[in-house]
Amino acid sequence: MFPIQLAVFDMAGTTVEDNKTVENSFYEAATKSGLQVTRQRINAMQGLPKRIVIESFWGEVIGRDHADFQQKVDETYAAFRQILENQYLTKPVLPTEGALETFAWLREHGVKIALTTGFYRGVTNILLNRLGWDKGLDENFRGSADSIIDLSLTPDETGKGRPHPDMILKAMEILGISDAKQVVNIGDTPSDLQSGRAAGCLLSLGVTNGSHTREQLLIHDNDGLLDSMKEFPNFISEFLSKMSV
Repeated sequence: MFPIQLAVFDMAGTTVEDNKTVENSFYEAATKSGLQVTRQRINAMQGLPKRIVIESFWGEVIGRDHADFQQKVDETYAAFRQILENQYLTKPVLPTEGALETFAWLREHGVKIALTTGFYRGVTNILLNRLGWDKGLDENFRGSADSIIDLSLTPDETGKGRPHPDMILKAMEILGISDAKQVVNIGDTPSDLQSGRAAGCLLSLGVTNGSHTREQLLIHDNDGLLDSMKEFPNFISEFLSKMSV
């Protein structure tokens, strides 16, 4: 049996080209709703559930006890959803370099593939559909023998997003993986790395061609940083070869 049974991937910036779509949409929504926040702060919060990020920013500006706090959060979040969904519905949506080849390689080795994200289910479904990755998924977003992926999960299904390990642990439960040391997690943000570590995964890896650079990710605990998804099969093969020595 192949030592790895499940690979958990982030979407935007890891397996789906981002090109600052999320950052730009968030910044536009913040500007429209009167929330003053820098692009640097927005990027630093990538990977986290977006409503939680908005709550955090408005909490810093006016305080969570402010009478208008919930209204401000709702306004910014609604604007963000509208802008982001329009972007993904009208602009090209493409897999990142090496993503499809990595999926095929994992399939050849009998490894299950789960996609996790900080997005809500609505925009996640848009991405899956635009990419054709929703093929063969059932009403619970679980795959079949003919599907490209085995599972799609969002914070909507787990209650907590990253950096909590809930999406990884839920994926393990659904796909019948009991040992986290048979799981590899990979993403492009610090919260991706943190969730993999919190879940006790065999490896928690980062890619440096997404929202964060190698230098930005190096300061966070990780088991390896890849230039792109293209490097994933060779990295895993070399890692397992060293394990067997």
